[in-house]
Amino acid sequence: MPETFLLVDGENIDATLGAGVLGRRPAPEERPRWDRVRDYARAVWDQPVRGLFFLNASGTVPMAFVQALTALDFRPVLLSGPPEVKVVDVAIQRTIEALTERGHGDLLLASHDGDFAPQVAALVTANPGRRIGVIGFREMTSGLLTEIEGVELFDLEDDVGAFTVALPRIRVIAIEKFDPWTLLD
Repeated sequence: MPETFLLVDGENIDATLGAGVLGRRPAPEERPRWDRVRDYARAVWDQPVRGLFFLNASGTVPMAFVQALTALDFRPVLLSGPPEVKVVDVAIQRTIEALTERGHGDLLLASHDGDFAPQVAALVTANPGRRIGVIGFREMTSGLLTEIEGVELFDLEDDVGAFTVALPRIRVIAIEKFDPWTLLD
């Protein structure tokens, strides 16, 4: 049965939102609604989704957030390791490599990080019929990911609708999506 694996690089999404979009730590109402991301992942290719949310748990574990993710039907993947190791990146890279070996299962990667490009490119090459997408802020996503032939890009705010408030982003708007009323209200 077809299935989408939704791999969430929580640290990367949070850091990009804070530093790249807001210029400060996001307020609770400015954070993504992960249930919307999960629902979008299910709907975009009309198949079941297995949500894996990768977290660095080398320090304190945000148990309330872990419980919330579990309630949203995500599987929190808590990782630890030495400070010089990017444990979340290593785990996601290994998971994409395992998907390549598995031979089936589509991938949606929620991250802007170009460190995953070699694994994503290998996944595309291994099975050209496999659907692969990246979820993030279009203008912040690494060119190493967006330039891989066959990878779809889904904007976290515009396509996924993951936020309950409009973010103060400056981005290119396709003319067919331009709404002058957003400038006048």
